[in-house]
Amino acid sequence: MQTPIRGIRSFCIAAKCLSFKHAASQLFLTPSAVSHQIKQLEEQLGFDLFKRQTRAIELTSAGKQFYHAINPILNNLETTISEFTNTIQNKTIVVSMPEFFASELFVPKLSEWTEQNPDINLQLETVKTGSKSGVNADLSIVLSNGKPNGAIVTDLFPVRYVPACNKRLYRKWASEGYKALSSVPLILHQSRPWAWHQWADLADINDFDPKQIIQFDSMFGVARAAQQGMGIALIPMPISSTWFAEQTLVRLFEQELRSNDRYFLMQHENIESNRELNTFSSWVEKTFCDLW
Repeated sequence: MQTPIRGIRSFCIAAKCLSFKHAASQLFLTPSAVSHQIKQLEEQLGFDLFKRQTRAIELTSAGKQFYHAINPILNNLETTISEFTNTIQNKTIVVSMPEFFASELFVPKLSEWTEQNPDINLQLETVKTGSKSGVNADLSIVLSNGKPNGAIVTDLFPVRYVPACNKRLYRKWASEGYKALSSVPLILHQSRPWAWHQWADLADINDFDPKQIIQFDSMFGVARAAQQGMGIALIPMPISSTWFAEQTLVRLFEQELRSNDRYFLMQHENIESNRELNTFSSWVEKTFCDLW
């Protein structure tokens, strides 16, 4: 005779709350169905598990012994089933990256990933440029001035900064040369407060005297402010190439600021034995490595 697993589960829950009615509500069954399952279990065991009274039930001595013996086994069985189910179901990878990288590079390529890997889910966590990556992420894409510390770090591509504005400001100032730099606000990211001065040194501007410098805490804010005509911004390339391709931003001067800023892929554990993480890491490297 097969062991009635459903009856054992009904028994254990009823033994905890000493009520067929409450057990039924937890199992989404009727009280009579719970009572019937337990009755079948008693018939197989050959002894009563409960003393049934008009408005209450209580465990028999044998019922108490059986509960203490079988409940740990049932818990282990349910845990094993849950773990096995999670193992064979779609794996979810948690990925952290700067919000500007996500919007400008990662999301436009995301359909390519989903088509190639329909069985691997992604959970994307974005952080502001210059902020720490997500601590709970399986992998992180970070922007760093030099190679960051990490378990496994892959160099993706370098960043260079170009002065740009919208088309209206370009038409007004393109023929005026560097005069524009002292006539309109200059925009940059707050993590690089001296970037405009560094750019001016490279451009051999001896009398660099900006009218006003405006700092943003996000690279998207920098690009958006320039696109809205607030002033001239140092825009990161090649990550912002779409803004230029769509002509929402126009390069005002040819001089670029090349820095040690680079994007890196950080793997927080050895992923060789993890198929999903290894697959995603390889895709990131293939898609974004040496982007220029």
